[in-house]
Amino acid sequence: MTTNNVHPAPPFDAELAAVLSIVNEQLPPTLTPAMIEPFRAGLATPVADLLEGRAITHREETFAGPGGDLLVSIFHRNDHSVAGPGIVHTHGGGMIIGDRFSGMETMLAWVEELDAVVVSVEYRLAPEHPDPAPVEDCYATLVWTAENAARLEIDATKLVIAGGSAGGGLAAGTTLLARDRKGPALAAQMLIYPMLDDRNETVSSYQIDGTGVWDRGSNDTGWDALLGDRRKTDDVSIYAAPARATDLSNLPPAFIDVGTSEVFRDEDVAYASTIWASGGHCELHVWPGGFHGYDAMAPFAALSIATQDARLNWLRRTLGV
Repeated sequence: MTTNNVHPAPPFDAELAAVLSIVNEQLPPTLTPAMIEPFRAGLATPVADLLEGRAITHREETFAGPGGDLLVSIFHRNDHSVAGPGIVHTHGGGMIIGDRFSGMETMLAWVEELDAVVVSVEYRLAPEHPDPAPVEDCYATLVWTAENAARLEIDATKLVIAGGSAGGGLAAGTTLLARDRKGPALAAQMLIYPMLDDRNETVSSYQIDGTGVWDRGSNDTGWDALLGDRRKTDDVSIYAAPARATDLSNLPPAFIDVGTSEVFRDEDVAYASTIWASGGHCELHVWPGGFHGYDAMAPFAALSIATQDARLNWLRRTLGV
């Protein structure tokens, strides 16, 4: 496929487009390898800022992971006393940037609304730690959370894995590992505009090039860092790039959402279709005019509010809370 036979991308939602023009002043569409270190330094979010005005408790724990000690942040309501949903959070950042506090605004809303306990992992980042380091860290966190569910006041029958962007891809890969390694049992997987396909060959991956947030070039940067010379070869596992899986049977119910105007649109729709073809349950939302990460960058836009409502309502129905 070439850009010669690809139509322009669907237009951005008008409300979001106004925000995007401001976002792009600080966050260009394309992230290059040379920009990884500067972006890491500039993206840290103080936990105190996240918790300001919220009746939520935060603490940290460490445990032995596959590559050394793993650090997790644990969040719960101040009045949490009855075991309920447990959410393992795998943060976004293209496999190369971000930390366990990235994307936590959505998770903290679920702590408040569902009385959930969130365990967010500081997994190792590429390129210093290529595949399988990130997904193995996420799987180890799932195992640790399940094993410590009673102590963490989590109902082990309501264990969810959730992540956005690269974190969505890691959540999907971790879910596949849990299936193939016979546990831990998951009640649901929440895949927020997930990064699933290292091949970068869909129509949407060509449409979003030099525009929006996390474009085609950024995708190349992230996947190259994670996979190196293995990228686009048969040596890439389904746990690193879940879009390569042809059998998505025997998985927990999935929620997938994505914007029409982002790189991941087509691979996410295809992943949902493969779940259905495999006899599984998936709720798919494709939001018109959404750019990558719009809900975090424009949280008060009408499309963002509808998106967050859809996620929360699905969790309520799926978990019975």
